[in-house]
Formats: sequence, structure tokens, C-alpha cells
Amino acid sequence: MKKFFEEFKNFIARGNVMDMAVGVIIGGAFTAIVTSLNKDIITPILAIFGGVDFSNLTLKMGTSDNAPVLMYGSFLTAVINFLITAFIIFCLVKALNKAASFRKKEEILEQPTEKECPFCKSKIPISATRCPYCTSNLDEEENSET
Repeated sequence: MKKFFEEFKNFIARGNVMDMAVGVIIGGAFTAIVTSLNKDIITPILAIFGGVDFSNLTLKMGTSDNAPVLMYGSFLTAVINFLITAFIIFCLVKALNKAASFRKKEEILEQPTEKECPFCKSKIPISATRCPYCTSNLDEEENSET
């Protein structure tokens, strides 16, 4: 039993579990923000144009007082919430990918494109195997160093 709890402690202490926990907490907070955006801003704006507040739309399934009520307005609000959340996440991922591509371009630009001929000291393309100025074979120079 002690070994079981030791394994559980190691599992909880691993970084990826903690990262996941932080992600869930931030995701919950983000959901509250998006829900508020939908409920307090987007739904009233849509109600101006459509004349309907989705959250109050219902359908009574019968005539008695105890008849079930479908609250499809709440469902529509949840669908709109999901679409807004997906759109915001899409925009964030797109922005992060663009920032990462800028970083990769900078790394590519930082790589040298020229080298110096060891014989005549002229600048030549990094992939050159023969110097265009002194016609020295650069492969021979590399082989003679080893």
C-alpha cells in the first residue's frame, strides 16, 4: 500500500500533471470570460437585430402545468458560446504560429551564408568546394587538416 501511494505522489509531482492542472484552471476562467462576453454583450447585440434574446426561448411540450419545457434558447446560447470560444482559440493559435514563424525566419537569417577561403581570404558561398578567386580546392584543405 505504501508503494502505491509513493507512485501516486510521483505521478502528481510530475510536471505535465501540474501543467494540465494549470491549463484546466485557466480554461475554466477563460470559459467564464467567454460566457460573459456571449451573455452580456453578443446576445443583446443579436437581440437588437433579431428582436429575440436567445436565452429566454423555450418550447412547452404539452398543455398541463407539469409539461416538460425545452429550453432551446439556452442551447443556442451554448452553441454560440462554443463558436466564440473556438474562434478566439483559433485566432490565438494563428497569432502564436505567426510569431513562431517570425522567430524561425530570424534564425534562418542569422545563419552564415558565406565563409572565408583559407588560402586567399576571399568571401565565398558557404557551400563552395572550390574558391572562385584562387581556384583552390577547399575539400583538399579540409582533408589536410584532419
